[in-house]
Amino acid sequence: MSQPEAVADTIVTIDGPSGAGKSTAARLLAESLGYLYVDTGAMYRAVAVAAARAKVAPSDEAGLSALCAGLSVRLMQTGSGLRVLLDEEDVSQEIRLPEVGSLASAVSARRPVREAMWGLQRALAAQGRAVFEGRDTGTVVLPWARWKFYLTAAPKVRAQRRWAELAGRRIEVGLEEVLSEMLARDEADASRELAPLKAAADAVAIDSSGLDARQVVGRMLEVMGRA
Repeated sequence: MSQPEAVADTIVTIDGPSGAGKSTAARLLAESLGYLYVDTGAMYRAVAVAAARAKVAPSDEAGLSALCAGLSVRLMQTGSGLRVLLDEEDVSQEIRLPEVGSLASAVSARRPVREAMWGLQRALAAQGRAVFEGRDTGTVVLPWARWKFYLTAAPKVRAQRRWAELAGRRIEVGLEEVLSEMLARDEADASRELAPLKAAADAVAIDSSGLDARQVVGRMLEVMGRA
């Protein structure tokens, strides 16, 4: 699982719960460094969409294994942001629905799904120069990465951010519903047996409650000696 030091030095992992600002911070950091941005959570959300369409229950590991074996999940950088392609269909909007997030948490707790996505993520990391954002990138997927961050924020702050993001995408949902879904996913992600949500022992923790995305990135660049 280890990688040459030259590759490890160019890999950044940013883990943390939903709504902590990981996506924006990871994207801005990648832009600042000239690195590839990899949203691992989007990959699991894409699998959740595929499972829902195929009517494969999260408890059906054999079904999930077969589903992942024939599935294509691809991230594409565009001028308007990261696009998520599921079997070459753009599902970038669909994967952000709150119910997809809950299902993603359930299916991602299953080993066949994790192993399939880990393989894709590690293949990208082996090329170097990438910022990975997710929940287990620094602990399980890329423990050899040189730079690791754990980004969090107060639950109400995170819910407000997610609600504003959904509103910007013209997805109508109540703030309390977003908070409830978020807290449920936090509990599920932190308590699952396989790759639970937690900070890597050598990760730098950043509370973004009172910070904007550029301030968060500024702190990360300081840690990396790139400020």
